[in-house]
Amino acid sequence: MKLAAFKFDVPKELIALYPTKDRDGAKLMVMDRKTGKIKHDKFKNILDYFDEGDTFVVNDTKVFPARMWGNKEKTGAKIEVFLLRELNRDSLLWDVVVDPARKIRIGNKLYFGKDDELVAEVIDNTTSRGRTLRFLFDGSYEDFKRTITEMGETPLPHYIKRDLEASDAERYQTIFAKHEGAVAAPTAGIHFSRELMKRAELKGINFAYVTLHVGLGTFRPVEVEDLTKHKMDSEQVIINQQACDVINASKDAKRHICCVGTTTMRAIESSISTDDHIKPYNGWTSKFIFPPYDFTMADRMLTNFHMPESTLLMMVAAFGGYDHVWNAYKVAIKEKYRFFSYGDAMLIV
Repeated sequence: MKLAAFKFDVPKELIALYPTKDRDGAKLMVMDRKTGKIKHDKFKNILDYFDEGDTFVVNDTKVFPARMWGNKEKTGAKIEVFLLRELNRDSLLWDVVVDPARKIRIGNKLYFGKDDELVAEVIDNTTSRGRTLRFLFDGSYEDFKRTITEMGETPLPHYIKRDLEASDAERYQTIFAKHEGAVAAPTAGIHFSRELMKRAELKGINFAYVTLHVGLGTFRPVEVEDLTKHKMDSEQVIINQQACDVINASKDAKRHICCVGTTTMRAIESSISTDDHIKPYNGWTSKFIFPPYDFTMADRMLTNFHMPESTLLMMVAAFGGYDHVWNAYKVAIKEKYRFFSYGDAMLIV
C-alpha cells in the first residue's frame, strides 16, 4: 500500500484537547472486521462484548515528565528538551530531541531551573533534531532523577494547543501504569477505570500486562510513499512469563484476546514463537505493521482514532481491513467522534 491511501482531513473541532470527565466516559465505535458493520456505544459498556475467559492485553508502561525547558548559554535562548531515553546512568547521558534544533551545537551548555541549578552539555548529534546530553549534576542518582522529574512536564502531544493543567499528570496515564519509560501514553488504555476493571474481574475476564515503552518514533511521520521503505524507531519491550501464560491459555481455550492499543499489538507480535504462542521477551522491537499482515494472537483490538498517514492508523487498517477502517473513519467524522490521544475509542471485533 502507498502512503497516499492514508491521507484524510480531521476537522479541527474533533481533535480532543481534554479527556472525558470520567475515564470510561468516551464514546465507543464497535466495528466487525469481517462485515464492516458498525455499532455506536459507550466505552463503559465494553464488557458487554466479552465473556469469562477472554483476555485484555494492556501496556503497563508509565509516562515520565519528559518535556523540559532550558536556556542556552550566553544567548539565553529558550530551548525545549524532550527526554527520549537514558543512555548511561553512571554518566547521566540521555538521548533527547531539542527544538529549535538549529540553535544547538556540540559543546553548547543548557541551563535548567529558575536559578540554573541543573546544567547539561551537548556532546553528540544523533539526528537532525536529536542530541546526546550529559547532565552535570553533583549528587546521587536518586537526587538527579527527582530533580529532572520536578522540572519536567507531562509530555502532551503538540497538537493539544492549550496550557498544561494539574490533572494532565494523572489523566495522561493509564491506571495500570507501573514501569516508567514512555514519553507518550498508550492511549487506548486510558479509558479503563478502576470500577470497570473490577467489573471485568467479577466477570472472569483476564488482564495480561506487557510493557512497551512508547517513544516518539511511534509518531514520526512516514516520509516515503512506498511503505516497505519506512523504518520504525526501536522501542523497548518486556513480556514476562506470567503474561505469556495468561495469553496462551486464552488462545488454547479459543477465547477472545483483545490487544488494548497499537503498542500492545506491536509488543506481542514481536514475540511469537514457532508454535504461534507468545514467549517471554526482553529486548527491542522496530516492527512496522501495515496492510496486508497476518496477525497471530489477537482476534480483537481496542484503539483510539489516529492521525492521518500515521503508522498507528496503518496497523489498525491491517487488523480491521483497509476498506472497513476507511469507512469507519468517515463515519467517525460524520458522527463527531473525538480524535487522537484524549479522544474516543474503537473496538474491532
